[in-house]
Amino acid sequence: MHNHKISAWLQHPRRLLLLALLSLSAFAALPAQAEEVPGDHLQEYSTEERVDYVLGCMAANDQSYLTMQKCSCSIDVIAELMPYEAYEAVKTILSMQEQRGESGMLFRTERSMQDRLRAFRSAQAEADLRCF
Repeated sequence: MHNHKISAWLQHPRRLLLLALLSLSAFAALPAQAEEVPGDHLQEYSTEERVDYVLGCMAANDQSYLTMQKCSCSIDVIAELMPYEAYEAVKTILSMQEQRGESGMLFRTERSMQDRLRAFRSAQAEADLRCF
């Protein structure tokens, strides 16, 4: 398919939902918390991803230098505890949960997605304990 045909195909909401579900189905097959050696995947998180997290963290707290240090520490802890693929899946789930109708409902109620969110929240809690 050419790029314009792909764009037109993706503009239909049900097709976009199907694509999102297919993308997440690969993640659903993985355990919510991979049994890896902590820190094995520290390098998987790009600089852009880390900066995006820090900016969001600072927006939720305050814009001080001290908060920037704490937020930087927090994403480092999360990267230590979660493979990037799992983190990326959680970002997708959180984004899709904001959708209205059956699209958002699926992402709010599906058990495997809720398990992933719990694993992420657990990593965030550990990051809060270590960094804040």
